[in-house]
Amino acid sequence: MSGKRLDGRVIAEEIRRSLAVEVNYLKVNFGIIPGLAVVLVGDNPASLSYVDAKTKACKKLGIKSLQLNFDEDISTASLIDEIEHLNKNRDIHGILVQLPLPDQQEDEVINRILPSKDVDGLHSMNLGKLMRGEEGFLPCTPYGILKILSNSNIEVSGKHAVVVGRSSLVGRPIANLLSQKMGIGNATVTLCHTGTTDIGRFTRQADILIVATGQPESITCDMVKEGAVVIDVGVNRISDSSRERGWRLVGDVDYNSVRNKVDAITPVPNGVGPMTITMLLSNVVRAAKNNVAVC
Repeated sequence: MSGKRLDGRVIAEEIRRSLAVEVNYLKVNFGIIPGLAVVLVGDNPASLSYVDAKTKACKKLGIKSLQLNFDEDISTASLIDEIEHLNKNRDIHGILVQLPLPDQQEDEVINRILPSKDVDGLHSMNLGKLMRGEEGFLPCTPYGILKILSNSNIEVSGKHAVVVGRSSLVGRPIANLLSQKMGIGNATVTLCHTGTTDIGRFTRQADILIVATGQPESITCDMVKEGAVVIDVGVNRISDSSRERGWRLVGDVDYNSVRNKVDAITPVPNGVGPMTITMLLSNVVRAAKNNVAVC
C-alpha cells in the first residue's frame, strides 16, 4: 500500500485562485488593496527565506506588501513603537512579525499588534478566541492543517487525533481546534510532548497523526497505525552528499517508510508549508474585508 500524497501546493493554489477574485473585488468596488506589513529583525537565513516567500506570494495575488527590516539589536521598546505606527496606518490591514526574534520580548511585541491586524493569529486575544471557539484570526499553520483535512475529504469527527509537539504556534492550537465541535473537528485528541513517556504508544493509536517536533524523521514506520492519516509539519535540513548543494529537506516523519503503511500523508517540502503562507494571505484578505465592514 502506498498512501495518498496530500499535496499542499494543489490545495493552496485552489484557495489562492478564490482569494485573487476577492482581492480584485475589493479593489474594483471599494478602492481597497489589502496590505500586509512584515517586520523582520536581524538576518537569520531561515527568516529571510520565509519573508521572501511571503512577499512573492503577496505580489502574485495583488496584495500590497511592506517589509520593514531592523538590526538584531533593536530594543523591544523601539520595535513596539514601529508596531504602533503600523497599527495607525490605514493602508496596512495585516501585521506579521517574523519569529523567532533575536533577543526581543516576543510576547510583548506580538501583543501590541491590534488584534484586528494580527493576521498571524498569535495575539493573546486571538488565541483566547480560538480556545473558546469564537471567531478570530487563526494561526496560519493550524489553519492550513484544517484546510488540508477538509479539502482532502478526511473524516475527523469521532476519530482519535494525536498531536506530537505542544508549541503555541502549532501543537496546542491544532489540538484545541480538532477537539472543538465544528465542521472539521469533534475528534478525541491526545497531545504528546517531550515529557511523554513512550510516544509511540500513543502515535500507534492515532487515526490522524500530526507531528510538529522539529526532530528530523523522528516518527518511524513502527510508530504509526496502518491506515492512518499523517500530517507532517516539520521542515529540517539534513546533510546529503548525493545532492549538489550538500543537503536536503525532510520532515519530522520518515516519509518513505511511513507512506507505505498509511492512507494519506503530507510530503516535505510541498505539504503544510504552502498552506501556511496561503492561510496568511487569506487572513490578510479577511482583515481588509473587515475594514470595509467597519467603514
